[in-house]
Amino acid sequence: MSAGDPAGPAAGPGTLHEVADGVYAFVQPDGGWCLNNAGLVVGEGRTVLVDTAATEARARRLRAEVERVAPGGADFVVNTHFHGDHTFGNGQFTPRAVVVAHEGTRADSAEAGLGLRQLWPAVEWGETPLVLPTLTFRGSLTLYAGDLRTELLHVGPAHTANDVVAWVPGRKVLFTGDVVWSGVTPFVLFGSITGSLRALDRMRALGARTVVPGHGPVGGPELLDETEDYLRWLQRLAEDGVSDGLTPLQAAHRADLGRFKELVDSERLVGNLHRAYAEQDGLPPAARIDVITSFQEMVAFHGALPTCHA
Repeated sequence: MSAGDPAGPAAGPGTLHEVADGVYAFVQPDGGWCLNNAGLVVGEGRTVLVDTAATEARARRLRAEVERVAPGGADFVVNTHFHGDHTFGNGQFTPRAVVVAHEGTRADSAEAGLGLRQLWPAVEWGETPLVLPTLTFRGSLTLYAGDLRTELLHVGPAHTANDVVAWVPGRKVLFTGDVVWSGVTPFVLFGSITGSLRALDRMRALGARTVVPGHGPVGGPELLDETEDYLRWLQRLAEDGVSDGLTPLQAAHRADLGRFKELVDSERLVGNLHRAYAEQDGLPPAARIDVITSFQEMVAFHGALPTCHA
């Protein structure tokens, strides 16, 4: 597959596996663009699904995996943030399931619509109607699957303006959405570096044993540290770039990726630097910046449209 192939051969299907008693992770390798993870909490008489998938085929696969362990299907679907890879599959679970999100995520989803599909027109998206959350909250919300509690905690701005993580304290499992990444380049163009660092501190205090990131393999608390390491490096890179009068794209070209070279989708560095530069200029976390230009520069840095296996 060439770097210029925007879709490429299909990646392997996602698989649901148990990470703690009654708690499951749905992992889609290799965690690149639009290959997100989801989670499932199963208790007596109720199930909570955390995030969905980008395309109709992948959302159907997720639904089949959910019904394999919970024949009635999901009762609640949580959207950790508004990006389409985590929300486009909502329609596969409604009207049975209630879709839950932060009130800001609902507003952002309504504004973004299905626009993500336009970035990769070669992807077979299928039928992914825009299904907005019907239950929203602000600070936190607790959902119960039988006696098993899932705490939804608003930790944004981080990856986006309004990120939510799902914490299952009885099993010490944390579903982080895209605030945490595993073997994949973090992406904060829509959110905040400083906000992400605060969110990581808050999540670290929960004492999770198992961490299910938004993309990439399941791990433990070390995934929070690895995400933080990248973000701290990004801040230093932006400080040097601003000091030397470089644009974000120029700073990206000059950068030595070092230990971050093997992370999937390294071209996100350019978009991340746009956010880092905005924060250097004093813009508040998640303030609106020109994401279209940022994405175009990511394409230029990559030398082609980044590959999407969704």
